[in-house]
Amino acid sequence: MGKGLSADTAAAARHARFGKLPERIRFEDMAEEAEAAPRGGVNAYNPEGSWKYYSCLALDLGL
Repeated sequence: MGKGLSADTAAAARHARFGKLPERIRFEDMAEEAEAAPRGGVNAYNPEGSWKYYSCLALDLGL
């Protein structure tokens, strides 16, 4: 019987310290879908200009 009384006391102490849990957030509210880049915009793929952004560590080091 003493355990039940101490458990209620501990529960009351936890409730006084922490209050209640925050409300749950739905997954739909956490995730947002957005297009990364508009089609045909500034970031459109250009095969003729792709060589400008080529990077090679061996070439950078002069090997």
